[in-house]
Amino acid sequence: MPNNHNQANHHQSPRATLRAIARRAMRQRGLAPEFTEAALTQTERTTHAAAPSPNDASLRDLRKLLWASIDNDDSRDLDQLSAAEDAGGGQVRVYVAVADVDALVGRGTAVDAHAATNTTSVYTAAEIFPMLPEKFSTDLTSLNQDVDR
Repeated sequence: MPNNHNQANHHQSPRATLRAIARRAMRQRGLAPEFTEAALTQTERTTHAAAPSPNDASLRDLRKLLWASIDNDDSRDLDQLSAAEDAGGGQVRVYVAVADVDALVGRGTAVDAHAATNTTSVYTAAEIFPMLPEKFSTDLTSLNQDVDR
């Protein structure tokens, strides 16, 4: 009786097999497991984080607040933070900080197209498929501690 298993799978590690299954499932659902060459080139060409205008009177330095994230302590992919402070009279003021990705990733660009396709990072047991290239998510747009954003 013929063996219907793919011969290549017999030589893969269990992790490699899981990665192949995850990638196939992503494609079957219309998601992109890899960044396009255009997205990788765009990422490579972006070398600096967006700098706020020093003359923008609407900007306030809120680093004195105790910011919190739902991410792991060692995560460098901080795209949302929150803080709260006593506003007096029994009221609490809540702040939400959101990474300003569009300051670096323009609408209609290759990286934007990938993010629009996947809409989120996809976490599987074998591999994480990030919505944004790591350079953006963990560095240039991340809300990491002691970094001006």
